[in-house]
Amino acid sequence: MSSPDPQVRAARNHSTPSAARGPVVAVTGAATGVGELLTRRLAASEEIKQVIAIDERRGEVSEALWHILDVRDPAIAEKLRGVDVVVHLALDLDLETDSAARTAYNVRGTQTVLTAAAAAGVRRVVLCTSAMVYGALPDNDVPLSEDAELRATAEATGVGDLLEIERLARRAPRAHPGLNITVVRPAVLVGGTDTALTRYFESPRLLVVAGSRPAWQFCHVEDLVSALEYAVLEKVDGEFAVGCDGWLEQEEVEELSGIRRMELPSAVALGAAARLHRIGLTPSPAGDLTYTMHPWVVSVGRLHDAGWRPAWTNEEVLAALLEEVAGRHTVAGRRLGRKDATAAGAAGATVALLGTAALVRRARRRRGL
Repeated sequence: MSSPDPQVRAARNHSTPSAARGPVVAVTGAATGVGELLTRRLAASEEIKQVIAIDERRGEVSEALWHILDVRDPAIAEKLRGVDVVVHLALDLDLETDSAARTAYNVRGTQTVLTAAAAAGVRRVVLCTSAMVYGALPDNDVPLSEDAELRATAEATGVGDLLEIERLARRAPRAHPGLNITVVRPAVLVGGTDTALTRYFESPRLLVVAGSRPAWQFCHVEDLVSALEYAVLEKVDGEFAVGCDGWLEQEEVEELSGIRRMELPSAVALGAAARLHRIGLTPSPAGDLTYTMHPWVVSVGRLHDAGWRPAWTNEEVLAALLEEVAGRHTVAGRRLGRKDATAAGAAGATVALLGTAALVRRARRRRGL
């Protein structure tokens, strides 16, 4: 008889008497980012029987059993046989990805994972979206209840995909009786991430829209991973948010960061953001800007009730973010090289981009476009 696969043997050796009673957990998107961190954490836990890692390339967590495939491949159902819990983290929210391709991957991938999990007899799927699905609106409560209506629109990067994933999550138990769905919604995620919201802090000035009242609530990836582990172990279920306790007002952010503001009227800021994105000068649509204008702070009461506490404060996460983005130069969501940023100056770079947009509009009018 041939010897067992080395990965299977490693997974068996990793098991302990207590782990034998724990769940078998599959993690998609396991090779990078949050998926890698969660895979590593679960593989080291005595409460987990085995970790199945799924990605398009093999990652570095040798204790996990790896399956290399695209999450949109229906063959994933066979890889989920014997799995108790699936944590689906294979999402593309890259600012630079073509929006149609991004949606096709995110939505189709989630649909396939949910269907495959049901077919394989998996009892729970954990999905990770974002607190952005609540929407950033001037009349939002501060903080929002986790049961608050999801009032976001599809105007910000990736938010339309996340809303569709939320809809799939709510339909799944009806379409697949016996399949339980947990949805985790992190606040502004920090730690190896690149989003319109983290790029906000790469700017030489913090753009503030006149009359707005921003409120900042962060979530360090380490806290997200620990919250996902709570969901895996069924210490908390349903739909819940994760993030630091409380929030920071814009004035506190400016004081802590040492970055001065540049204030613009709403019509100017939103109009310019929309035009710059439309002509391809910036990756971020105008909808991203609303998340720096209006509050979308959310309660983390359900995790608190389960005994979870964040290891990071908002102040600590902001400090970590500023250290991570040091040396990067972004204006209106567009990354600039060091020479470009130095030459453009602080507000000058924004003025240059706005001027470029105006020139493009005039040129188009002359051509009759």
